Amino acid sequence: MKKILIIKTSSLGDVIHTLPALTDAKKALGDVQFDWVVEENFAEIPAWHPEVKTIIPVAIRRWRKHIIKTLVSGEWKRFKQQLQQEQYDYVIDAQGLLKSALITRLAHGKSYGLDNNSARESMASRFYQCPQTIDKQQHAVERIRQLFAKVLGYELDGLSLDYGIKKGIKKAIKEGIRKDISEGVEDHHAKILFLHGTTWETKHWPETYWFKLAEELIGQDCSIVLPWGDDSEYQRALRIKKQCKENVHVLVLNKMSLNELVKTIMTVDAVVAVDTGLAHLSAALDKPTVALYGPTSPGLTGTYGNNQLHLKAELSCAPCFKKKCDKTDALIAPECFGKLNPQQVIESLNQLLRASDINN
Repeated sequence: MKKILIIKTSSLGDVIHTLPALTDAKKALGDVQFDWVVEENFAEIPAWHPEVKTIIPVAIRRWRKHIIKTLVSGEWKRFKQQLQQEQYDYVIDAQGLLKSALITRLAHGKSYGLDNNSARESMASRFYQCPQTIDKQQHAVERIRQLFAKVLGYELDGLSLDYGIKKGIKKAIKEGIRKDISEGVEDHHAKILFLHGTTWETKHWPETYWFKLAEELIGQDCSIVLPWGDDSEYQRALRIKKQCKENVHVLVLNKMSLNELVKTIMTVDAVVAVDTGLAHLSAALDKPTVALYGPTSPGLTGTYGNNQLHLKAELSCAPCFKKKCDKTDALIAPECFGKLNPQQVIESLNQLLRASDINN
């Protein structure tokens, strides 16, 4: 059996992007076992894949804010002890950052990662015994798949994209979550989940568009499901529900963990999402998803998988990859979302739902 340690600490989408490489390795090599170093906030994700044995939580984001406390408390020491318990055949840094490269160096085993032309931070390559060249101009999922294939010595030909988590999650779904959704919202033809929360100010689709989209979908016999992660998202969800005339068909969920949310995503019929990490979770589950991109682009890091449709802003300045919009006088903010309206989303969503009905 090959023992492999993965270093992929964050963020949500990046961790999800790594999952197909594990499925590839299992199919190609058979007897493999993975351990995974991941940020504590995302530790639920590797557990969804059946080939992951041990999850080693790390808290770099928290530790660097309280370095002295981290050292005095012994938390860093305990992390190193857990990291160094095993001798690995391969230690693979799938992130390509200095922070992940340093962890790779601490682990026991031959270290692999991206070379200075391939890594996001070129200095990281100096910490690997065996740096690898992987073309940057392709989607992140394919880059990681190719890295694993090159390191572990197999071909990707004939290996279809498979995040490897659907079967395990389906087994874990409890009737209680299905019941919560069915009792919390009057049932319609289809349940549509809105992933309306994101980090950058510019990646937010206008709230008036979310409301109009909800109204139109309710008119098409759909029910709307609204998750949230913080108070600002909760308040937005409440406003969307309040503005809908038939808001009996709109459910604002309770705050959920990743494990609870992934089960909920499995129970809906389709998803509409802005550029957010949770959209990648929807893609990993093959859930029909319309993903909206204004200042960003889906080319290298967009949702990736089956049943995905990307709607991109058509404006000369897009994608700008800016967290603040320079055009403050626009009627719709950010302006790049001005022409990406609810009607376009509905047309794309109906297309996906029809295709899903045909395939099922």
